[in-house]
Order: sequence, then C-alpha cells, then structure tokens
Amino acid sequence: MQTLTTSDRSPSRFNYPVISVQHLDHYFGHDSLRKQVLSDINLDINAGEIVIMTGPSGSGKTTLLTLVGGLRSAQSGHLRVLGQELCGASAAALTLARRHNGYIFQAHNLHNSLTALQNVKMGLELHHHWSMAEMQERSAAMLEHVGLGDRLHYYPDDLSGGQKQRVAIARALVSHPKIVLADEPTAALDSKSGRDVVNLMQTLAKEQGCTILLVTHDNRILDIADRIVQMEDGKLTNSDEFLR
Repeated sequence: MQTLTTSDRSPSRFNYPVISVQHLDHYFGHDSLRKQVLSDINLDINAGEIVIMTGPSGSGKTTLLTLVGGLRSAQSGHLRVLGQELCGASAAALTLARRHNGYIFQAHNLHNSLTALQNVKMGLELHHHWSMAEMQERSAAMLEHVGLGDRLHYYPDDLSGGQKQRVAIARALVSHPKIVLADEPTAALDSKSGRDVVNLMQTLAKEQGCTILLVTHDNRILDIADRIVQMEDGKLTNSDEFLR
C-alpha cells in the first residue's frame, strides 16, 4: 500500500485539535500506595493526524491512551476529546464518548465463537440507526476492503495472526470513527504482517479522514506517523515535532 509523502504530512493540512490535553495528572492507588503515573501532560492532536507515541514499558503510554479513549476517567487537569471534557466525566458520558472511537490492540480481542463477519458487525451494535441488513452489508464491505472478502465466515482459529488483526482493524473502522486508538497493534506480528497492518490503517484512516493515536515499541513502523511523541516516567519528553 502507498504511504504518505512528506508533502502529505505538512502541518497545514491539520486545522483543529480533536484531542486536547492540558496539565493532565493521573494516579493509581490510594493513600500510602498512591502513585503518580502521568505528570503534567500537554498535547494537542489535530484532525486527520497520525501520531505515534513511543517510550519504555511502564512510562504511561497505555494509561494516556485509555484516558483519551474514555476507557477510564481522567482525574486532574483537562482532557477534551471532540470538544467534550472527559476529566471527571461520569460513566454515562464516557460511554457516549467511546462511540466516536475505534480501538485496535495487540491482542486482537476477537470472539472465537463468532465469524469474522460477526466480529466486525459488533463494531456497529451501538449505532442503532442502521438495520441488521445494513450492518451486515457494511461489515462485509469493510472485510472486503481489508482483503478478507473470502474469509467472511471463517472463525478466528482458522485465521493467521495478520488476518485476525485485519479483522480487528475492520471492526474498529466499520463505523467510520472520528478517532482510532491503537495499542501495540503490530507487537504479535512478523515484519511483513506488521507492515501490512499499519499501511492498511494509514490508508483507511486517510480515506475516512479520522485521527490515529498509536502506541508502539516497533521502530519499523514509525515512518507512517505525521508526528512522533515520546514518553518517559509519566512525562512527555517531546510533543511538537512534525516529521519532515
């Protein structure tokens, strides 16, 4: 698949932030066991941007990703996603916020008892304005788009690791989310499968106009990013350099 050129990566094509983090702190535990895991995080991610977040294990990358994704409530500071403040948000507000997101993780998290088509259709079940027939059609079309049109009725145990991750990508993108959050999506894949997966993510995100925040240790895929941010000991060590 074709990757973006440096001219495509010009900062001018990103015109407004969809994720805005200001002075964000986060803690795990209570009282004497309380530990700060994020410290004074400041980061804007603009519409259409592909941002890769790197850093050593335990540096807080996944914690920040889950806060942005509304998978847990931010505690201190400001975290606005698509204009909605998530710091201190209620469980109901976080549920609504998650409807705008697609999630891709290292473990594909497919249901082994469901076919590829049924797994992808799960990505539409919170969107009640589509009929069952429309969900079926959209899911099949997305699997076709990721190169699995001949695997619609295969179960995960009958798919390779790369194919499973393609199903996970299809599930994440079938509802055309505004934001895609990916945590180590290539960690369990070989070099070729990993490259295929991130190229596919990049191409589909560009076609759909969504924003990607991707956590990785995989230096082989950094070239898909518009910007790379680094985290260490719960702090961002750089956050404003666009790739040239």
